[in-house]
Amino acid sequence: MTWTILVLLLAIALFLFGGMLVKGDAKKPTMGGIVCKKTIKLISILLIAGCVTRLYVPYYLTSVNPMILQEMANKMQEQQSAEKNKAVRAYVRSNAAKMMADAPILGNRDAKKTIFVWTDFSCPYCRRVHGELARVLDERDDVRVVIKNFSIHGALSDGPARAAIAAKMQDADKAAVFVDMMMTREFYSQDDLKDQSKVAEKVEANIMKMAKEAGLDTDKLKKDMKNEIVSREMANVRDLAQRFEINGTPFLVIGEQAFPGAIPYEQIMTALDK
Repeated sequence: MTWTILVLLLAIALFLFGGMLVKGDAKKPTMGGIVCKKTIKLISILLIAGCVTRLYVPYYLTSVNPMILQEMANKMQEQQSAEKNKAVRAYVRSNAAKMMADAPILGNRDAKKTIFVWTDFSCPYCRRVHGELARVLDERDDVRVVIKNFSIHGALSDGPARAAIAAKMQDADKAAVFVDMMMTREFYSQDDLKDQSKVAEKVEANIMKMAKEAGLDTDKLKKDMKNEIVSREMANVRDLAQRFEINGTPFLVIGEQAFPGAIPYEQIMTALDK
C-alpha cells in the first residue's frame, strides 16, 4: 500500500512537471520533443490509473460491495467441488464392487442406487446423518448404504469400526442391525473416559452387549476383529479418504456426487434422483 501511494505521487508529479525533463526550445519544439512529452504524459496517466485502481478495489470489495468476495469464494468452492466430483465419478465407476466388498451395507444389498458414507460411530454429526439415511431407507427399497468406517477418534472409533466390519463377515443382516445400534445408542459413558488406558476395553465390552442383542456370536466377533479382512477394509477406507480428500466425517458419495458434512434428508433424496 505504501509503495502504491509513493508511485501515485510520483506519477502525478510526472504528469504535471514531466515536460520539464525534455530539453528544447519552448517556442519551436521539435517533433522528437513533442513525442517525448506525450510519452511521459501517457506513462504518468497509466501509472495514476493503475495506482488508483489498486487503492480503490480493496476498499470497494471490503466496504462498498463485500458480497462480491463471498460470490468469488462460493464460485471457487463450486469449481473445487466439481473437480472433486469428477475424480470421485471416475473412481466409483470402476471400483464400486471393491468399495462394497468388505463393508457393512444397510438397506437392500441388491439395490441399484448406492450411497457410500464415511462415518465414525463416535461422531455426533455422523449420528445425525445416519438418522437421515434411515429415513431414506424406510421410504425406498432401491437404495443401499455402504458404511465406510473411518476410525479417526482413537479408541472410541477403532473398536466399533472393526466390530462392524467383522459383523458382516458373520452375518450381513445382523451386521446392519448392529451398526444401527452403535449409531443410535451410547456405547461409552463419561465414567468410561476417566481412565484413558482402559477406554478401548470398556468400549469393546459395551459394544459386545449390543452385538449379542443383535444375535451375533460375540466370541467369533472378537476373533474376527483381528482378521486380515477387517484390516484390509480399514486400509481401504483410509486410502479412499486420501484419494477423495476426506478430512472429516461424515462424507457421502451419492451416485457420483460427493457431499462433505451432515446433509439433510431432502438433499439426499434430490441427489439420488439425479
